[in-house]
Amino acid sequence: MFQYCADPETLEGFKWLSCYLTTGKHMNFYWSFLTVLALLAITAPTALAFGFFGATAARSPVPPLRWLGKAYTSIVRGVPDIAFFLFFVIALDQGFEWMRHQVICPDWSEPIRQGNDFLVCPEAKLPLSTSPQWIHEVYGFFLAVLTFAIVFGAFAANVLFGAMRAVPRGQIETAEAYGMSHRQAFWRVLVPQMWMYALPGLGNLWMILIKATPLLFLLGVEDIVYWARELGGTVNARFTAYPHGDWRMWYFLALLVFYLGFTRVSEIAIERLNRRLLKGQAIVGGGS
Repeated sequence: MFQYCADPETLEGFKWLSCYLTTGKHMNFYWSFLTVLALLAITAPTALAFGFFGATAARSPVPPLRWLGKAYTSIVRGVPDIAFFLFFVIALDQGFEWMRHQVICPDWSEPIRQGNDFLVCPEAKLPLSTSPQWIHEVYGFFLAVLTFAIVFGAFAANVLFGAMRAVPRGQIETAEAYGMSHRQAFWRVLVPQMWMYALPGLGNLWMILIKATPLLFLLGVEDIVYWARELGGTVNARFTAYPHGDWRMWYFLALLVFYLGFTRVSEIAIERLNRRLLKGQAIVGGGS
């Protein structure tokens, strides 16, 4: 980046450090922080949508919908996150390819499952082998986001289901007595009031989601943990112009500071949002 970085062997002190911290790999490291923030920005509302539909289904008077909603929350919450992540990314990828295979290659005669191999026609692969690298990276990120949303959506569904039940039944009955339909009472009375009961649980879930972002490393996404390990390990002059010892402690210390700072900002935002939701409200054990 700097002109004096042309010959790293002649550098020392601050100049060496400034050149080292502006290499291409370090730029990828800095970019990976945006990858984590993008994951959170997309996953949080998507998981909340999954959770809302899961909680609504669990309250449905229609038995199949109610069973589906309860099965979703029970099954996903009962499986360890890391096992679900490692399984579901593969399942999603193969599921998408299988559907494309059925549409694009209907005359394919060979079995898709051949021992331990999953083989579809080349045109059905996702992404295509001829696609540029950024397509592969975006596709991997999409699978990661969808997996995170499904997993944390189940926890959000459990939180929202409890919040819906916490709204006094008398308010729904009053709304219906004034002539509202069941659907109108749900959207105009129940949903607006459930958030103040749901926010503490959703706030905890947000913190857990932040702490779960290092699992991106296990899903094949080059996140901050991947680059911290890549850059912090011992490297000699044979592989780089900037050899150094084992610096992983310093890189992971930077991640520690990042996560602590981000969670602190989140705590402040959640606290302010909670005060705003409670303004003018009176709940058991709370203020008005």
